[in-house]
Amino acid sequence: MPTSLIIGPAYPFRGGLAAYNERLAREFQQQGEATSIITFTLQYPEFLFPGRTQYSEDPPPKDLDIRALINTVNPVNWLQVGSKLRDAEPDFILMKYWLPFMAPCYGSLIRFIKRNHHTKVISILDNVLPHEKRPGDTMFTRYFVKGCDAFVYMSKTVGEDLRQFDTTKPAVFNPHPIYDNYGPPLPREEAVQALNLDPDRRYVLFFGFIREYKGLDLLLEALQDARIRELPFQLIIAGEFYDDKAKYLQIIRDNQLEDRIIHIDKFISNQDVNKYFSAVDLVIQPYKHATQSGVTQIAYQYEKPMVVTDVGGLSEIVTDGRTGYVVDTTPAAIAEAIRDFFEHRRGAEFQPHLREEKKRFTWEALYRTLMQLYQRIA
Repeated sequence: MPTSLIIGPAYPFRGGLAAYNERLAREFQQQGEATSIITFTLQYPEFLFPGRTQYSEDPPPKDLDIRALINTVNPVNWLQVGSKLRDAEPDFILMKYWLPFMAPCYGSLIRFIKRNHHTKVISILDNVLPHEKRPGDTMFTRYFVKGCDAFVYMSKTVGEDLRQFDTTKPAVFNPHPIYDNYGPPLPREEAVQALNLDPDRRYVLFFGFIREYKGLDLLLEALQDARIRELPFQLIIAGEFYDDKAKYLQIIRDNQLEDRIIHIDKFISNQDVNKYFSAVDLVIQPYKHATQSGVTQIAYQYEKPMVVTDVGGLSEIVTDGRTGYVVDTTPAAIAEAIRDFFEHRRGAEFQPHLREEKKRFTWEALYRTLMQLYQRIA
């Protein structure tokens, strides 16, 4: 069996990237292979981080070997860690890449490690270019991509972006697996009670941190639509603002939407995720642009139909009319999908398709993809 390491976010850091790496490490263990996660002593300098904290409040995972070694802004550290991993001579390293900010650190680590002329590097790409563009994105990304040996991209949009930087190295598509690590589905009554919600109301969910590209403003504008204004549901916004909060509050005030919205303005801990997804009827992702999203894969796990906009790779994951709605990026289109769902009570109609479709998105399939890819470059 080849030896491997995963480099990227993991406990004590929070969020979907950490959850992904930790779940992937568990899949390696389930396949009979030991692996370790090399994470950060410093991920982002505090002044660059838009949220309240980068750190998880959940207990540490006891079943994983997680080593905090990497300082993303200290080149001396890159040399030290890179030399240590070079001498360890793993057969391959998996690097989760999502942001050009990481490229100088990641790209330098790769170059130090590969001085052993043995270790191969496979990058699992969330994004090649970021949702929010900044100077240096292209230069930094090129530096990182040049050091890798192979790639896995989770949406075809990301695969197209990768071709701007490399057309020769092995690169394969594997969609984001479902997140099955947030606990079991709960009976709706239990979840509603745990969240102190009204059991007589129905709920739709916008989940995750709030940034401009995620289109919460489009959803708030959709709530003003006369076709759904009187329908007996509330919108739960479960997530912390990484964008200007004032503009969203202004939309709510201007349109008197306060009674239609429950806002949980915080990062949702791992142990509470299943409560939110078990309590709601519909998950809405009104993104203005996207690659892929872990939120869709949580919705699949809890078999909740989705409304997604037709951007990036979202329509590759959600099948219109079977597992949810794929709509235009307009408030009117979002409102029409919500109207259709509630007026025609389509929840039960979507259930068998959600149950069947989620079988496509397994961690075992990703593991097989990675091992086959490694055999091509070994």
